[in-house]
Amino acid sequence: MEFLETHHLLGLVIGIATFLIIGLFHPIVIKAEYYWGTKCWWIFSVSGILGIVVSVLVTNVLLSALIGVFAFSSFWSIKEIFEQKERVKKGWFPKNPRRKYE
Repeated sequence: MEFLETHHLLGLVIGIATFLIIGLFHPIVIKAEYYWGTKCWWIFSVSGILGIVVSVLVTNVLLSALIGVFAFSSFWSIKEIFEQKERVKKGWFPKNPRRKYE
């Protein structure tokens, strides 16, 4: 951590990690909608709330920031899971043949 602060790399590391966290959530949302539909939105909500709590409790700036990014990416995924449902309806993504659709 001291190395990152001394060489002014903390922002760069947070930026790269943010990019990776957000990128990780895209396939998670697609798979979650495929297997469970929109009824799994609460999982993203709970993980977002837990992420906020942990982010506030952690004293390390880097970890706190990354956990905060995780928390708000979880909240954003709630919106995305409902939009993914619409993308599946339009045929842009495959339907799960084992699931019933409205």
